Amino acid sequence: MPNTTITIQLNGEARPCPAGLALPELLEQLGYRPQLVVVEFNGVILPRQLWPQQVVVESDVLEVVTIVGGGS
Repeated sequence: MPNTTITIQLNGEARPCPAGLALPELLEQLGYRPQLVVVEFNGVILPRQLWPQQVVVESDVLEVVTIVGGGS
């Protein structure tokens, strides 16, 4: 049986996650609301329109920043 789990770097920590997920699916699996985050993917801020085609693979590095509303 093939390995169905991969390990990625998420905000500086190794995280196991299911293999074969596109970025929006992965974000939801990790508990993020995709419409409220910005993603740096392997060192590049990835435009949102590319997320559905971006499959996350072993050793990818993601920095996920949550957008917070408000301010003064």
